[in-house]
Amino acid sequence: MFMSSTTYQTCLASLTSAGNNGDGASSSPSAEALLQCVSDSFDSAQDNSNSSIDAFFLLYAASLVFFMQSGFAMICAGCVRINNVQNTLLKNLLDACGASLGFYTVGYAFAFGGSFVGDGRTTFIGTENFFLMGVEKDSFWLFQFAFCATSATIVAGTLAERCQMTAYLAYSIMLAAFVYPVVVHSIWSPQGFLSAHNPSPLWGSGMVDFAGSSVVHLTGGTTALIATKILGPRAGRFYDLRGRPLEDGPREMPGHSLALQCLGTFILWFGWYGFNTGSIISLTLDDHHLVVSHTAINTTLSAAAGCVMTLFLSTIVAEHFTGEVTFNLQYAMNGCLSGLVAITAGCSVVESWASIIIGLVSGALYLGCSKFLIRKRIDDAVDAIPVHMINGIWGSLSVGLFAEPSLMEKVYKTSAHVGWFYSWGQGSADAILLACQVVGILFVIGWVVFTMTPFFWLLHYCGFLRADSLEEVVGLDVGYHGGMLRKHSNVHNSELDDKEMEEYLQEYECRKRERAYFKKERSRSIPASSIHQDSLHGNSYHGKRIITSNMIESLDATAGKGASENNNNDPENTSDALGSNGDTLDTNNDNLENINNTFATSNDMSVDNCRGSEEGSPQSRSNFSDTERTMEQP
Repeated sequence: MFMSSTTYQTCLASLTSAGNNGDGASSSPSAEALLQCVSDSFDSAQDNSNSSIDAFFLLYAASLVFFMQSGFAMICAGCVRINNVQNTLLKNLLDACGASLGFYTVGYAFAFGGSFVGDGRTTFIGTENFFLMGVEKDSFWLFQFAFCATSATIVAGTLAERCQMTAYLAYSIMLAAFVYPVVVHSIWSPQGFLSAHNPSPLWGSGMVDFAGSSVVHLTGGTTALIATKILGPRAGRFYDLRGRPLEDGPREMPGHSLALQCLGTFILWFGWYGFNTGSIISLTLDDHHLVVSHTAINTTLSAAAGCVMTLFLSTIVAEHFTGEVTFNLQYAMNGCLSGLVAITAGCSVVESWASIIIGLVSGALYLGCSKFLIRKRIDDAVDAIPVHMINGIWGSLSVGLFAEPSLMEKVYKTSAHVGWFYSWGQGSADAILLACQVVGILFVIGWVVFTMTPFFWLLHYCGFLRADSLEEVVGLDVGYHGGMLRKHSNVHNSELDDKEMEEYLQEYECRKRERAYFKKERSRSIPASSIHQDSLHGNSYHGKRIITSNMIESLDATAGKGASENNNNDPENTSDALGSNGDTLDTNNDNLENINNTFATSNDMSVDNCRGSEEGSPQSRSNFSDTERTMEQP
């Protein structure tokens, strides 16, 4: 009554003032004009209320999606060994930072710039709203940024324990600023050629990806596959420290904390309710509140089905090969995440029973793909590729099979093309929606491969991708963050005993002092790229290698140069010696084995020389670990 009375009085005063003749006399407004004014006031108030509700809904959903970053961080931290935890957590933090900067500057403009002008154009990329200029709904930007950060974070766990910090930050910005926005524009923008919201959608249907099985998860999963293929496996995972295939098969590298992994899984499941339900964007339109409730139910059922299926199948497989019934918690957690990824595309347009089927299939696909990657010696530390890439594909395809007509009408305002199974029930066997889903999947994979493959190869070529091999053995926390040199048995590869690990740790201390001295003296060093296949010298060199006088003597002795001791201490002669010996190595493979043998002999004295020398002394020694010298790939 208070609101009505205030509105009435406001309208009465406004109309009375407008009807004043100017001679002091006033005329009463007509009842029709007064009713129209009251009606307009109530409509305006209702619009403001709806806008406020929608803005709060998007902010709340964006908060849940961004909270998923902590879930990814916990899973990654739990899956790595304890000497890499700090490095992994920092990379997860850099994901959010790099994504926010990239998406603010150009990413949002490429994704949605000019998409809401309503001119009916179809474009490949957005061209407006750079640096958020002209953006009216800031809450929409925040929600889309949270999605962008999620796509970038998917790669974090895959590259754990062996990727340089520089490469990781560069990749995060590249993905958030350019690669991901183009996918978003093509599928979610009204101007995208694959968008179901386009006035003239592809084949009259367009691709249906409600919350991002393809846009977010397939993009991140494909990037992870490209990156880990170029980066190579962790030391000791499929090959020994000399690069030879392990005789007993791949070695397990369990993470240091299943508790953190389980905590991360629950956080992701919780955040997924914002991920899927928030994709409705507006809560106040039509029956969207019913769609949101249905979406949340489907999200829950698919996750549960994926977990149960993976646990069931892994138990059967373990019993078949070992004769013992074991329940693998890690498989169960990843099966749950697989179900969440798979239902993301169709959570609003499939029925509840279909979401269970989607979850069951996703669990089986995850387990099979995880085993397949191991057979192909592709090292994925957190199984992000089978969880996100494979089930991102399955989730998009499932829409083309299970999209229900009435739900399609509620969400997309059309039911002309629905799931293939429903089309069969109607006697038409219309597979247009399924075909659009296939085209969208192929586009996402093709675009990511086209852009990210040369990007990672460039990082690899410049030596910025793979971490130093000795730091990889002792832990990236030591090399990048000044962490403690831990000697716990759960830190290092089981190929090394305590004595050997002690030697590696002492070698690393020598390396640090040696680098500090040469940096101070501004001595020459030669950069080397990360090499993980049969190429230059067959060795794995990471970062910058310091050239010592003892090493130069070994090179000269092997190549027959007979360099004098005075020349060895001259930086210019050092460079010449390296160049001449480099030519010899390229033309004579036999010399390489002789050099490696010489290095192996001189390495026995490296630690003692380092211990006996004064800190910062340029005493001649060869302080290169056996790992760096002979980590050959077959």
